[in-house]
Amino acid sequence: MKRKLFAFDIDGTLLDTNKQALDSTREALDKLRKAGHLVTIATGRSRFHAQEVIRDLAFTNYILCNGAAGFLDHEQVYKNLLDREQLDNFVKEAQDKNIDTAFVSLDNIKRYSSNHVGMMEEAMHSFGAVLPELDQYFVEEQDIYQALAFFDQNYDHHFSSYDKIRFVRWHEKSVDVVPHDGSKAATILHLAEQVGIAQEDIISFGDGQNDREMLRMSGIGVAMGNAVPEVQAEAKLVTDTNDEDGIWKALKQLSMI
Repeated sequence: MKRKLFAFDIDGTLLDTNKQALDSTREALDKLRKAGHLVTIATGRSRFHAQEVIRDLAFTNYILCNGAAGFLDHEQVYKNLLDREQLDNFVKEAQDKNIDTAFVSLDNIKRYSSNHVGMMEEAMHSFGAVLPELDQYFVEEQDIYQALAFFDQNYDHHFSSYDKIRFVRWHEKSVDVVPHDGSKAATILHLAEQVGIAQEDIISFGDGQNDREMLRMSGIGVAMGNAVPEVQAEAKLVTDTNDEDGIWKALKQLSMI
């Protein structure tokens, strides 16, 4: 079989609603690797928040921070940091609106403010994380791969003046702040080119708004059954949910395992 690149989102895809990987998912990953395919995570999480999944599911390749960082065999081969000037301007504007922000390096996350702690906790707890520590100097001292801004959909169109950063909603109370030209899709294509895998041989699995570009650009994009309709509309195949062996069933349907 021709070598393919398989990219998997973590939350709502690789993990079930209890934040565990199904036995069928573990077996599927093992079969893909033994067949010689390149298997990678493609997540909005930083390395800090993805490290447990990376270890538990034996990933050596991973795309982090919504594509801002890419690794092959644990070596970083791609970096796309947030534009510093526009990030600084956004932080000031967010503070003027009493919107909390947090900043993500590869291996840490710190929050800038404490305007609405409950809102931040709700969003962070949704994927098993905790409220980031307060550190207003962190953003100035670290390479920032992405930021989090905590606001509901009422503010979705308040930040349209930025041309080097963009906002991707991942929770009803929070958005990712990412490089305007960055995405999981762009980094998957970069990794595929490095290892000589054609775009048509990319198969991706996802469920969230930040997976839409990835599903659309893949040779085969697979949306989980728990994905919302607009995400499913981007996929070539819709499988069962993350609680009902969706990954295994899709790979069987595609004759990949």
